[in-house]
This record gives sequence, structure tokens and C-alpha cells, in this order.
Amino acid sequence: MNLSRSSIPDLAVLQAFECAARHGNFTKAAIELNLTQSAISRQIRTLETQLGVLLFERVRKRVLLSSAGRQLLPAVRRLLLQSEEMVLRARASADGKCVLSIATLPTFGSRWLVPRLPDFLARHPGVAVDIASRSQPFDFPSEDFDLAIHYGQPVWAHATCTYLCSEIILPVASPALIEECAIGGPEDLETKPLLHLATRPKLWAEWFQLNGLDWTQAYRGNRFDQFAMIIEATIRGMGFSLLPLYLIENEIASGSLKVVFDRPMPTDNSYYVVLPEGKQESALGRAFQSWLLEQVGRNGKRAAA
Repeated sequence: MNLSRSSIPDLAVLQAFECAARHGNFTKAAIELNLTQSAISRQIRTLETQLGVLLFERVRKRVLLSSAGRQLLPAVRRLLLQSEEMVLRARASADGKCVLSIATLPTFGSRWLVPRLPDFLARHPGVAVDIASRSQPFDFPSEDFDLAIHYGQPVWAHATCTYLCSEIILPVASPALIEECAIGGPEDLETKPLLHLATRPKLWAEWFQLNGLDWTQAYRGNRFDQFAMIIEATIRGMGFSLLPLYLIENEIASGSLKVVFDRPMPTDNSYYVVLPEGKQESALGRAFQSWLLEQVGRNGKRAAA
């Protein structure tokens, strides 16, 4: 049995609810939405009548979410965000262009993907891209992306993963730090400052084991939760890092970072292009996937050379 359209709340009513919940105050919500306090109160009453639940409890001069209101709020926020994204995409395609929506890992997107995007757009002049950062797998049905770039294992609910490339990491540092520490062999790193990626805390221990070093000495040093931060910290001479070369191509080329030892280590995970169910046959999504594979192939040829 379907609900009648009249029983579905208007977006303006949901917006009033979200704003009032965020401020805990109808007057402040009214100011933000350029309405009167009585208008906000009417919209909240309308929503409570439509849903048949009490959404706010009045406590002195404040309004507090009821248990039903707390349960409703996350869903309302998702719906408002989706509505905003729908409008922005519609406006982006107002000039007749097709919009390709891509979810990518933050540092991969900024350091590898975006510098290469002009080539894809030049080949597809009728396309605009909408790129967002996502660090973890998400629910495709609730987020309207055409594809995603994923690091990990080839597992994603309601989607198909296609292998893009593996990852090889190497120890790198600023030239000044290498000279200052008088690095001669890998064993010298046992007493030197190490930088760690918080999401991959065992990388240095694994590299130490691979090179016959005391892995118990590999957990010292500062930690960062983003590649972008650990790259900057390495450039500033804060320590030695294990980084994939594809993320620091410019720094290696400019000399601001240098490979300390040519002793690469593969990681357990790989990169994948992920296409959601229902968009497997998207010509544009397939074209972007093919272009990504081509770019990775070129990288491999340059590395071999």
C-alpha cells in the first residue's frame, strides 16, 4: 500500500525540523531560514501531525528532541543532502553536459586522479565530473555515485570491483634529513624518527621484518591519519615514511623527497574501480574505467623504464 502524496512531508517542513533540531531553538531556526518563529512552530506541528509522533519536548526556554525526533533526524539530514545534490547536479548539466559522479579516496583523488583528469575531459567534451572524497565503502543505493575508486579487497555490497593496480611502498625522506642522520644501511633506521599512517600502523614493522631488522623498534614516532599530512611532515624533515611512489611523483621529481633505500614492499590490498548494480552498463562509467586502466598502464611502463 502506497502513501498518498499529501501524507509525505514537504522539504520545507523537513528543513525547518532539521534546523530547529540543530539549534535546539525555534527562534534561531527562524532567523537562519528567514521565517518567523510562529512559522517554524506551525511547520513542526504539521510534521508531527503527518507522522503521528511528538518530535520536540519543551524544557524551560529550550526545545529538545524527543526519542522519536532523535531517530528521525539522521534520515531527514540524508534526504536534505540528497535533495541538495540533486539540484546541484541538475544545474551542472544545464548546459547539456552529462555529469559523471565519482567517489574517490582523498589523497588518491587529489594527487593522482585530478592531475590526469584534463586528459579524460578533453576526450569527452560533453562530460562534467562531480568528485567527492570517501575513505570507506558506502551504500551505493543511498549515495548516487556512478562509480568509486576503492583501496582494499575486491568486496563491496551491491557492486562489482575491477582490479586497477597493486600498491608498492618505499622508504622516503627529505634529502636534508637523510644527510643529517648519515644513513648508511637499513639498520640505521632502527634508531631514527619514523612517521606512521594511523590507518596502516604495521607498515614499518612489516618492512623491518622484510629487511631483517628488529621489528619491535618500528612503532616509534608520530602518527597521522591522512596521506596528505604524512607527506607534508616528511617533506618538513620530521621523519622517515613508507609511501607509495604514485602519491609523491611531483616531490620525487622536484627533489623535495628522496627514496632512502630501493627496497620496495607490496601491501596486502589493491586499488579497484567499483561500479554499482544498475550502472554496470553505463557507457560513461565504462569509458572512465577504461581510461583509468589505460592511465595505470602508462604508469607501469614509465616505472619499468
